[in-house]
Amino acid sequence: MNVAYFDCPAGIAGDMCLGALIDGGVPLDYLHGQLAKLGIAADFTLTIETVQRKGQRGLKAHVQLHEHSHPHHRHWPDIQAQILAADLPDRARDWSLRVFEALAIAEGAVHGIAPTAVHFHEVGAVDALVDIVGTCLGLDYLGIEQIYCSPLPTGGGTVRAAHGQLPVPVPAVLQLWQTYRVPVYSNGIANELVTPTGAAIVCALSQEFGTPPAMTLERVGLGAGSHELPLPNLLRLWLGETPNRQPPTPTAIVELQTQLDDLPPQALAYAIEQLYATGAVEVFCQAITMKKSRLGVLLTVLCPLSAEAACVQTLFRETTTLGLRRQLQDRYILQRQIKTVTTPFGEVRLKLATDGHGHPLNVQPEYEDCAALARQHQQPWQVVYHAALKAGLTLWPLASSPEP
Repeated sequence: MNVAYFDCPAGIAGDMCLGALIDGGVPLDYLHGQLAKLGIAADFTLTIETVQRKGQRGLKAHVQLHEHSHPHHRHWPDIQAQILAADLPDRARDWSLRVFEALAIAEGAVHGIAPTAVHFHEVGAVDALVDIVGTCLGLDYLGIEQIYCSPLPTGGGTVRAAHGQLPVPVPAVLQLWQTYRVPVYSNGIANELVTPTGAAIVCALSQEFGTPPAMTLERVGLGAGSHELPLPNLLRLWLGETPNRQPPTPTAIVELQTQLDDLPPQALAYAIEQLYATGAVEVFCQAITMKKSRLGVLLTVLCPLSAEAACVQTLFRETTTLGLRRQLQDRYILQRQIKTVTTPFGEVRLKLATDGHGHPLNVQPEYEDCAALARQHQQPWQVVYHAALKAGLTLWPLASSPEP
């Protein structure tokens, strides 16, 4: 499994992440092509430069805004819509949304407002979109499946931001550290070492903070910071492979929920059908007792980020709800393939689940195929199902192993 470890002795920022990833093997042209899908290609130029930091080589990424580009304040929903509208690789899209949402929640907590009401200021500008989305694109390009990060240095002093002079670490960084329980320490350097963008990237994407994971190190990418510090101002991105199997990489999924006590069952059935057609991956109901002892149902919808807006619209259109609850969650999913097997009754499709190395873990005949053959041959559904399952187990190497 491909892993990345962010080693941050001098801190972390978005441009340092880009520099380290490009130094680690991500083509600059690939980033240009993918970032253009955000509709901001005319607003910036991304260049790289080899620099020295305390006698050590590193790669400095420069995001130069063009004169006609006027970075404006954006709300989190604006950025979400912009990323969803771009045809980005799935993981890069989900990771980018996760990073920006983490930052929106942190900024909202700092200012005492809802995340959707946050004005991102510098974070919503073109350079931050390039830093965050570009970093997620780079990690996806390298096939990274697990991300880890070292403890982070606190820095010190003050820095000028959109709200005036702020102490370092700035409030949004402190909020992210608190939320994600990040281990921090002082290295005695009174500079801004961790930016909100850098903190959001590692907080939202890292599995753990601490020492490097067990790995075979294959390459180190060095991303240079802008300032000269008492130690080399370099982000060291360790790239390698874990020797043992790890759980699959979590992907983002949105959970939408609402309670209903005044919707006819026929309308609920139709709403569920429409939600699946809209892009939901799972819809289910649970019986509940609501206020005034009314019987109702708790309707839960799981959908990818790309289908969230459509599912929300469907819920408001097809049900009597006046409001929804929403959570962004992570889920682990196995790789799946569709295989066709031959049974005495005919062909049946199977859903074969495998781990990251292609080894089968689960097999399930398709219900509709079994039902169609059962009707055709006047057989119990269970008979057709077990015939398909028996044929499917021949695809499983362990199935032919001798019994003890």
